[in-house]
Amino acid sequence: MKDFIGIGLGPFNLGLACLTDPLDELDGVFLEARDDLAWHPGMMLDDATLQVPFLADLVTMADPSSRWSFLSYLKETGNLYPFYIRESFYPLRREYDDYCRWAAERLDSVRFGQAVTSVEHDGASYVVTTATGERHRGRRLVLGVGTAPQVPEPLQGMGIHSADYLSHKRELQRLGSITIVGSGQSAAEIYRDLLLESPDHDYRLTWLTRSPRFFPMEYTKLTLEMTSPEYTSYFHDLPGATRERLSREQRGLYKGISRDLVDEIFDLHYQLRVQGDGPHTTLVTNTTVTSATYDGAYELACHHDETGEDFTLRTEGLVLATGYAAQVPDFLDPVRDRIRWDERGRYDVARDYTIDHAGREIFVQNAEEHTHGLAAPDLGMGAYRNSVIIAAMTGREVYPIEKRIAVQSFGVPR
Repeated sequence: MKDFIGIGLGPFNLGLACLTDPLDELDGVFLEARDDLAWHPGMMLDDATLQVPFLADLVTMADPSSRWSFLSYLKETGNLYPFYIRESFYPLRREYDDYCRWAAERLDSVRFGQAVTSVEHDGASYVVTTATGERHRGRRLVLGVGTAPQVPEPLQGMGIHSADYLSHKRELQRLGSITIVGSGQSAAEIYRDLLLESPDHDYRLTWLTRSPRFFPMEYTKLTLEMTSPEYTSYFHDLPGATRERLSREQRGLYKGISRDLVDEIFDLHYQLRVQGDGPHTTLVTNTTVTSATYDGAYELACHHDETGEDFTLRTEGLVLATGYAAQVPDFLDPVRDRIRWDERGRYDVARDYTIDHAGREIFVQNAEEHTHGLAAPDLGMGAYRNSVIIAAMTGREVYPIEKRIAVQSFGVPR
């Protein structure tokens, strides 16, 4: 029997695999449905970088001396000096993907091609069954299944999600018109990518967003302190209604567009205009898509939220950069009675990331934005969360857990 079974292998559970690798007191196994690791392959644009520094790797914020650090990867692959000379804290997205693959391929605890079909409890342990017929027993579970593409109700069944952009890119570029719906980093990256190559094609490009403007992500240092242990604790202790309100208000802090990319899009427009290649493109803010139909082309019924006007937009291609959301996997159905749920049917996540009634058996990774706030999906907080999970499983702080790092107080000063 294993001490724990990790289900899913995104960066967060992969980080847990790395941090538990040297620990004799924890014996775990990680089950991943895919045959290899692929981190957002549909958005692996050649020049895209992470929005967090390289220190936000799988392990460094918990154990800077770990053999699984990004710097160790660079050294082993012969890229440490080139990265140093490049003088940028922000790795290429493709580079980070390769780093994660490098770690996953070297960990004995990782099992690929193991899609979980059911999780049961036999009175003594959790029994995890996979599509291959394998059965794994563990005292605890760590759910790291990731988030799934989210599509607003009026657009259900329409277009392609940004998660699949690259596999459809050439097909899109053969069309006469393409519309992107969304306001975050993915929408901006796709728009820039299609705009950059527009002189070689003949499509009309439209970018629709509900936001009143193309918000840059706020990246000031006092705002960054909100991805901290004490803000996470402060947010968790707030009333549920307050957390819901703050989650809506704070989206611009972590779901906006990088400031450099906003400026780059404008500069690209100007460059194309000077070259005489001014694209047929429209950027439309304050617009909600209220319904959509398809008859060989998409017809979007739109409402302008500030003027109150309704209008129709017809487009041959449609890309939905509408984000992701945590979901409860069906394989948990047999153990639903062991899990705490909130009034909206979401996990009721404790401060130490447990969701079971006993408070020591089932942990979640990046499914707690509604209880822990904007730090939940942040790569830089992954090692911290894993330090907390490991401490809960072992009964001791294997990796020191920071309690206070911010210069500001988030609640009433004590």
